[in-house]
Amino acid sequence: MSTRAVLEVIALDAEDAVAAQAGGADRLELVTDMAADGLTPSAATFAGIRAAVDIPLRVMLRLADGFAADDVERLAGIAGELRAAGAEEFVLGFLDADGGVDLAAVERLVGVLEGCRWTFHRAIDRAADRETLRKRLEGQPGLDTYLTAGAAGGVDDGLPVLVAEAARSGQPGYEQRIMVGGGLRLDHVPPLRAAGIDAFHIGGAARPGGWTGPVGADAVARWRAVLDAG
Repeated sequence: MSTRAVLEVIALDAEDAVAAQAGGADRLELVTDMAADGLTPSAATFAGIRAAVDIPLRVMLRLADGFAADDVERLAGIAGELRAAGAEEFVLGFLDADGGVDLAAVERLVGVLEGCRWTFHRAIDRAADRETLRKRLEGQPGLDTYLTAGAAGGVDDGLPVLVAEAARSGQPGYEQRIMVGGGLRLDHVPPLRAAGIDAFHIGGAARPGGWTGPVGADAVARWRAVLDAG
């Protein structure tokens, strides 16, 4: 059985996507407007990226900065447009005013996705109670991944939480894959791999010039080499 770790890279456009795939990315997270920490791209942007690469694409469903659901019905309509354009995998996650999961918003979108696979993103790192959030999401159709740094401040702060959650793999609420992202550096990889974590998510680390520049294939390839060595 292959033990190859999954490397997911944030892509804003087809140029990013082509470079990420060339560098060895297994999957892309598609977003727009990183000044707002990543919002939903248009169906046309998705279609252009889909035509440029042949690796899986997970499309962000998020209308505004922060983790409130905002206009759920508008977002449900956009999700339907993306589905019609061929999108098959998604990223979403919403919290209520008390820091609990906004289950009504999640279930509304999951209904539109009709069984598509999806990631609950770093809203979990802002939740009032991570374990309660996981338990409330248990059984949601298509949920197969949590994107998390283990803490709101990033992997430096959250590493002990990530290791502890990895140790609970397979337990109720912990069946989903942990994908680590948020302040992730190459030196975090060995302890995370040792804990059994096999999925990693990078954004700025894939861009030699920062967010004002494109994804660099060489930068992605460095991550691919470290993950393959580990």
